[in-house]
Amino acid sequence: MAVKTVQYIFNGQTYNLTYNATAKKYEATITAPSKSSYAQTGHVLGGTVKATDQAGNVTTVDQTHTTLGASLELRVKEKGAPVIGITAPTQGAYITNPTPTIEFTVTDADSGVNLGTIAATIDGTAIANITKTAITGGYKCTCTPASALKDGAHTISVTASDNDGNAATAKTSTFTVDVVPPTLTLTAPSDGLLTNKSTVTVTGKTDDVTSKPVTVTVNGTAVTVGTDGAFSKDVTLANGSNTITVIAKDKAGKTTTVTRTVVLDTTAPTIKSITLTPNPVDCGKTFVIAVEVTD
Repeated sequence: MAVKTVQYIFNGQTYNLTYNATAKKYEATITAPSKSSYAQTGHVLGGTVKATDQAGNVTTVDQTHTTLGASLELRVKEKGAPVIGITAPTQGAYITNPTPTIEFTVTDADSGVNLGTIAATIDGTAIANITKTAITGGYKCTCTPASALKDGAHTISVTASDNDGNAATAKTSTFTVDVVPPTLTLTAPSDGLLTNKSTVTVTGKTDDVTSKPVTVTVNGTAVTVGTDGAFSKDVTLANGSNTITVIAKDKAGKTTTVTRTVVLDTTAPTIKSITLTPNPVDCGKTFVIAVEVTD
């Protein structure tokens, strides 16, 4: 008897196959699912072929068939790569910890992240011990450098692939380590200065090899720092002892503080009495002048 129909049942749909006289086969063009088959048993999708003849006899073959079953197993792969995000240290960050905790995530919305492909380097050197904690769609990862980082710029690079073999473009983050506070030198005023001027000019210079520019405050007020690190600020004094606090702060947040004490005295001395002894005095003889003064 002649074949009446050949059908393909796949992914919940039934497709009628058309006979190709040249190839002498029944054929159909099927659109693959939009999702990867990785999550399925054996990472494949199965299907069933049903052939019916004119007399109504039916033969079916599915993926459990001894000889033809493997031919019905379809591997569907996604094309999207995983998404990598570095959360710490962030791009451009200035930090004071030479052994920072590095944090990043790797996620994939379809076939999932291939755990064994997650890798990270710092300045091109692989980081051996990465803690990988499962999160929705992937992993949150933490690690630290094997040894303390030197002052200066450093670059983290993270790579990963999904279970369908799609490799993510390496994600990088460049940050700067600075454990040394800025230098700060005050050229004026001298500590303990006694003056009758109500204004004193604070001058000095600051620098930081790693984390320029350095900001400076004088008694909490920001001052302009030149490209050479020099600064100048007039401070109004109150009568009595005045404490002047100068703080230099680099981009990593390290600070250096210098204080000066300046005393303002605008009260003139008081002459309370004057005594000339003896008075009168003989010609050519000496006399003593005694003056009583308070201040």
